Amino acid sequence: MRPDPTPHASPTALPGYAATGRIDELRASEYRHLDTDGQVYLDYAGAGVAAQARVRAHHDRLLAGLYSNPHSENPTSVAAGSLVGSARRAVLDFFRADPDEYTVIFTPNASGACRLVGEAYDFGRTAPLVLTWDNHNSVNGIREYARSARASVRYLPLNGPELRVAESDLVAVLDAGSGGLARRWGRPGRRGLFAYPAQSNFSGVQHPLGWVELAQQRGYDVLLDAAAFAPTNRLDLSVVRPDFVCLSWYKLFGYPTGVGALLARRSALARLRRPWFAGGTIRAVSVQGDWHRPMDDESAFEDGTLNFLSIPDVEFGLRWLDSIGVDLVHARVGLLTEWLLERLATLRHDTGGPLVQVYGPMTGAGRGGTVTFNLRHPDGTLVDERLVAREAATAGLSLRTGCFCNPGAAEGAFGMSRTSMRQRLLAGVDTIDQYLAALGLPTGGAVRISFGLASIATDAERLVDFVQSTYLNRSAGTESPLPPRLRC
Repeated sequence: MRPDPTPHASPTALPGYAATGRIDELRASEYRHLDTDGQVYLDYAGAGVAAQARVRAHHDRLLAGLYSNPHSENPTSVAAGSLVGSARRAVLDFFRADPDEYTVIFTPNASGACRLVGEAYDFGRTAPLVLTWDNHNSVNGIREYARSARASVRYLPLNGPELRVAESDLVAVLDAGSGGLARRWGRPGRRGLFAYPAQSNFSGVQHPLGWVELAQQRGYDVLLDAAAFAPTNRLDLSVVRPDFVCLSWYKLFGYPTGVGALLARRSALARLRRPWFAGGTIRAVSVQGDWHRPMDDESAFEDGTLNFLSIPDVEFGLRWLDSIGVDLVHARVGLLTEWLLERLATLRHDTGGPLVQVYGPMTGAGRGGTVTFNLRHPDGTLVDERLVAREAATAGLSLRTGCFCNPGAAEGAFGMSRTSMRQRLLAGVDTIDQYLAALGLPTGGAVRISFGLASIATDAERLVDFVQSTYLNRSAGTESPLPPRLRC
């Protein structure tokens, strides 16, 4: 077992850190723009950072060739289509997905991938939707499609301070869902959909990938949200076989933005029925005849013209990440996360009270490189996250504050009950601050930092120095007025 470092030791002193030294070399060469003007980037869960090499590669490709709308058959169109096809193959190769089993649908982002599944899934009274509390809102939104089809929607709660889901709860809900309802309504062949994040973008909790097979054995299709997981963890689709996987490429390697993907098992994709069609998605259509025939492959789900000038950058990004090694990135992020958690736990006011309250696991076991927390005054009251955002920006730290589009995780972290929420909101509210007051919450969100591909020890040390020097033993009531909250 690895000995714990002393509280003030640098992350570089951790056993195994030196073996991740390639990250430091890349930071000094390909990611040196991260250190411009003394900035510290700590928001990899929001977006990755582009290497200088990939910006140059995009520039060189556009100047070396001519590409046009791939929905044609001229030479420039064929050239663009060829690069898009090569990117599809690269995606399957990176995730070790059998092309006979999986296909790749390019979308604007992970949210677009979730919408494709939600709008086309065959929900109904015998085909329920099961969700964990800590899903991103882009997954939570699928419930509106399910409810429109009169399907039941069941949420799995988070348990304890680590904000995990008990597998026994999952099994109970799955067993009471698809199988029981199918028997009741006489539709034993009907399926349900189980959607969950491989890694919570709020707490960093990594839910077991084994839940995919567990749910499939009970008649469910599985949508795995891998947007927060894939940038620093290996997802091997030859081992774990979810029916749908949603991704945003900018979270893996910073560029391109505006391009995501839905990886889908061909058998599951064939069961989807889209409620509309668009340019590029149909083989033939008639206005007077009032009929259309959709395409038979992934293009039936790619509305309009693809972002054909940026999709080839996905292939470069995957090759780039593969050359560095996802396992190497995973190791570096894990070391920094463990060090940070240990260090934050040592920070206490002279009153003896903790300076930092972390939401989620306090060790590196079963979690990723996202750490969400609030700061406390010596009297125990919370430091307003808006103040932290303002003062962190002044100190040159790029971090995230707010709710992170994950209301269920926040409700679990702040101990909000369903009954109290409904009772206190019956009168209605007009502003976010009134909403928080009605719920009795001391603040409107939390602070989130996240490590990624180009993170180094100095990033973690600068964060701790900022937290300690700015908020340790700082009394409440010394802040200047803050602007009203506009959204959450």
